[in-house]
Amino acid sequence: MPGWCSRGPAAGDGRLRLARLALVLLGWVSSSSPTSSASSFSSSAPYLASAASAQPPLPDQCPALCECSEAARTVKCVNRNLTEVPTDLPPYVRNLFLTGNQLAVLPAGAFARRPPLAELAALNLSGSRLDEVRAGAFEHLPSLRQLDLSHNPLAYLSPFAFSGSNASISAPSPLVELILNHIVPPDDKRQNRSFEGMVAAALVAGGALQGLHRLELASNHFIYLPRDVLAQLPSLRYLDLSNNSLVSLTYVSFRNLTHLESLHLEDNALKVLHNGTLAELQGLPHVRVFLDSNPWVCDCHMADMVTWLKQTEVVQGKDRLTCAFPEKMRNRVLLELNSADLDCDPILPPSLQTSYVFLGIVLALIGAIFLLVLYLNRKGIKKWMHNIRDACRDHMEGYHYRYEINADPRLTNLSSNSDV
Repeated sequence: MPGWCSRGPAAGDGRLRLARLALVLLGWVSSSSPTSSASSFSSSAPYLASAASAQPPLPDQCPALCECSEAARTVKCVNRNLTEVPTDLPPYVRNLFLTGNQLAVLPAGAFARRPPLAELAALNLSGSRLDEVRAGAFEHLPSLRQLDLSHNPLAYLSPFAFSGSNASISAPSPLVELILNHIVPPDDKRQNRSFEGMVAAALVAGGALQGLHRLELASNHFIYLPRDVLAQLPSLRYLDLSNNSLVSLTYVSFRNLTHLESLHLEDNALKVLHNGTLAELQGLPHVRVFLDSNPWVCDCHMADMVTWLKQTEVVQGKDRLTCAFPEKMRNRVLLELNSADLDCDPILPPSLQTSYVFLGIVLALIGAIFLLVLYLNRKGIKKWMHNIRDACRDHMEGYHYRYEINADPRLTNLSSNSDV
């Protein structure tokens, strides 16, 4: 027993060493197997590449010239001079950036794929030189929530661009945000149609955008908004009409926009807001209105608006609103005006005064030339007037002779006997 006990620890140590050696060998084998597989993959890479080129693209493959992140569900094809939408977009894409390209035309079903891009929620096509967006261009994108078409010279925007190619069976669009800033085309590409009317038709067609929450239409040179264009957008919460050329809001109705929270009207050509518009804005429960940088005309027509500004909390930064005309009121703060300051003085700006003076001079010169021509041709005109007088006299004498015959019964009988 003592001898067995003395050999016990040594035997235990031997078994422990054997177990550690076995673990080391197993670790070496597991670490060497990926290396061997990697070397075998690298050796067969040319054959795999050639095989892949012969096969159709895999569903999750990234398009050429694009950057993909499956973890972020994002595909970026930015500034690649693409002339069409890539056909091999991975189906996992949720955010797609196609900015800074040369797309020109977006045809119907431009994003139709198999399998479909069912998860695509945000699509950015800004600055891609799009001239034409056809009907049904965004069909087959059931999850599309945000669309940005800014900075494209859209000469043609189909009325059914957002509602589908078949208006009779088109379903409501899933769009929540639509960004159409600076999409005005050059003058030579407008094709004799109203740009404001073209955009309005695309917004209201089929009532497809009734779920839209955000609409941006800044920097489009809009002079007016077509009547009832906002009536088909009852869910709007944010409306940006800044940096346009809107002169009046008389024919625009905000009554239906009961959810509106922000209305941006900065940098337009508004001169005054009339009572109808003021009442509609005051009736919106959550709205904030931005009116900076408009050329307000502070005359007698501004009295109601000044009173409204002093009472309402709807207008943000109202203490910054100042008069632009007339000259004597320039830079006066609207909130500091009273009824005595607001009169309808017919004094015009100096530029208009100069224009009217120039017009008067031109008309005076035309009149002087006309009188000079009459004077130089006075003899011919006098002879012409004498001829007209003689012709009229002969004509009237003939009428007078016939009247005398018809008035005297004896002359009438004599005339009839002579005829017999």
